[in-house]
Amino acid sequence: MSKKTKRNRTKRNLDKNDATDSTITRSQLRKNNKVSWWPRILKTTVIVFLCGVLAALAYGAKVFVETDSLLENAYQPVKRNTTINDDIDPIKDPIAILILGVDNNDDRQLESTRTDAMLLATVSPITQKISLVSIPRDTYTQINSPTFVGMEKINAAYAFGEVESSIDAVENLMNIPINYYMTVDFKAFEEIVDVLDGVEAEVPVDFVEQNAAGKEVVSLKKGLQKLNGEEALAFARTRKIDNDVMRGSRQQEIMQAVLKKGMKLGSVTKLTEVMTALDGHFWTDMDMATMMKVAQSGITSSYDFDSYIFSWLSFDYYGSSMVGLHGDSLDYISHRLRLSLGLDEADERDVEGYEFVSNGLISEKTFPLDGMAIINP
Repeated sequence: MSKKTKRNRTKRNLDKNDATDSTITRSQLRKNNKVSWWPRILKTTVIVFLCGVLAALAYGAKVFVETDSLLENAYQPVKRNTTINDDIDPIKDPIAILILGVDNNDDRQLESTRTDAMLLATVSPITQKISLVSIPRDTYTQINSPTFVGMEKINAAYAFGEVESSIDAVENLMNIPINYYMTVDFKAFEEIVDVLDGVEAEVPVDFVEQNAAGKEVVSLKKGLQKLNGEEALAFARTRKIDNDVMRGSRQQEIMQAVLKKGMKLGSVTKLTEVMTALDGHFWTDMDMATMMKVAQSGITSSYDFDSYIFSWLSFDYYGSSMVGLHGDSLDYISHRLRLSLGLDEADERDVEGYEFVSNGLISEKTFPLDGMAIINP
């Protein structure tokens, strides 16, 4: 991958007092109170929905010729200087998959596409376990692309260099080699929910949110609601009613509801409609044989699911809101995923009953060192 000169950042002038107040020392990065944090073990997560889609595709391939066309259209290999997949057999070997949710479609017509959701999953047939972490979209980190080299929000990697740059950014941040990627846009999500005749979700408060096209508003009331595709997406995406952690929880709730209804697909017509919704809105570098092996592994094995959430804080940097990850949290989650891939040895952090407690220090991989960042309370 070629690298260009780092993009110049236009820095606004700060008065003397602002400059003094915004200088952050390492000792100031330590929180007064330690954050008790334990990885949530979830039986249904976004990756389960992914496996459900793969299973549906595997079954559909036996019945519908159209599935062959869908998988052929979805196959989008990327140029990478790696031989990581040369000897991989997904039926028996652990793999890492980067799952990207993008917020561009024919209706939205953005000049550049951004990733609104970025999830890293490891799938281990050996331990029959799937591990998943959602990477906050505003995580400040290194990006290497043909058009930009420097520190920026991780969701900008896709705009600068699409899938290749997104993979590179996540690999560098997490210290994990990625075998495959999968990308789904929001139009497919909306249509799948509609095909399933909607999903139920507990809406915590009344709120109004733009739809994915940015042209209409979606209004939801507090309480248990049956949501159509547009409403479900607005509920999963909104950042107005809580924070990024709860946003991830809402996304998991919606995906769980989608999975439960999707697994009950007993109709050939419904299955065809799901495949039609995915066609043209789903891309991966898994060829048909690989995808079928992943699906076969999910069908023939009973997987447990581990889901991890970073310990983090937010800060402002030249007018932009960023997320910094606590270094020990980043190291711990990286270790757990590497362990699932057979790349790390087990240590005291893997003993049953171990409880992770962050020391509150921000990783230098996700925080500017020029003293110009202002940590939010």
